Amino acid sequence: MIEVKKYLLRTRVTVPEAERAVVLVNGKLNTILRPGRHFFTSLGNDLKVEQHDLKQPVFTSAYEQALLKDMPQLVAEHFTEVRTGEGEVAVIYRDQKLFWVVKPDSRVLFWTDAGPWKIEKIDVTASLSVPEPLALRIIGSGTVDRIKRFAVEDGQVGLLSIDGAYAGRLEPGMHAFWNVGRTVNVKVVDTRQHALDVTGQEVLTRDRVSIRVNLVARYRVTDPVKAVASVKDYADALYRALQHAFRQSLSVKTLDELLSRKGDTDAEAAAQVKSEMAAIGIEVADIAIKDVILPGDMREILNKVVTAEKEAEANVIRRREETNATRSLLNTAKVMAENPVMLRLKELEALEKIADKVQSLTVHNGTRGLLDDLVSLKADPVVPKRKA
Repeated sequence: MIEVKKYLLRTRVTVPEAERAVVLVNGKLNTILRPGRHFFTSLGNDLKVEQHDLKQPVFTSAYEQALLKDMPQLVAEHFTEVRTGEGEVAVIYRDQKLFWVVKPDSRVLFWTDAGPWKIEKIDVTASLSVPEPLALRIIGSGTVDRIKRFAVEDGQVGLLSIDGAYAGRLEPGMHAFWNVGRTVNVKVVDTRQHALDVTGQEVLTRDRVSIRVNLVARYRVTDPVKAVASVKDYADALYRALQHAFRQSLSVKTLDELLSRKGDTDAEAAAQVKSEMAAIGIEVADIAIKDVILPGDMREILNKVVTAEKEAEANVIRRREETNATRSLLNTAKVMAENPVMLRLKELEALEKIADKVQSLTVHNGTRGLLDDLVSLKADPVVPKRKA
């Protein structure tokens, strides 16, 4: 803390280490004091001392202009002056560490004893780009307002514009630019594949059935500059193109054609949409109708039609199977009639099944007699009736 002590004929000013004092005598700049004791004549003089701490190495004072104008030698003795032109910035290093960035067309005074100082001037008229290592040092110094940083992720492209004009394409990574009064913007465009849903589109078919259709399209940006410059919003442009193309395509189809030839309908409308989008740098991979939503009454009618069709198909299949079964029985009967051995084998199989279902079985007169009693293949002879 600077100490000012007045005596009868003189005034003593004590300046501690790491501080400086700007002295005014009778309202005029007189000198700048370094650490130590300094004496001034008090007789008839009005002494004023302005204290400055070297912890704040940038000189800020109401008397700065007066010092520069009237005492250039004093300024050169105590200060490191930095001046920048209209198209340059100055990067200030203090003891090898980045301390300050001076904007274009500026002047800053640094206390020389607060250094050592190193000054690096950079021309920003050719390029506003800031190397990433320097950008990180600027951020670390706390002077973030001197630059603008933009992040471009993988799968994206950055479109740089300066003062509203396109200035270049930025690849994925961090990009920094000098904030020197010019308007710098980066529009990030995603070049990966995206899916766009167009839902609830109401269409009146050729046979006057009102339906709602849900569409989906896969697309990606192939020319970011053209896509951004051609339309305000390329995703919205694709949405509207899908709406228009499919409404035209579906309105000339009947409901049956739409449901049975959905793929053909997609191909007809997709060609038109792909052509329009290619003109603005958008590649449309494929377009499909996800859902066709019918009115409630029409849905009930179609369900009845489908049910009737399926029942008819089931009846045809049932009749076919019955016919096949009857034909198989007929063939079996013919084989047995022509082959008595086969007939006896079938009889034995029948007997085996019957025996499985009873607890005991008594056989009389041998197997021959049992079979004759169980199975009679010959019809009883018909006895003619006598006439009365």
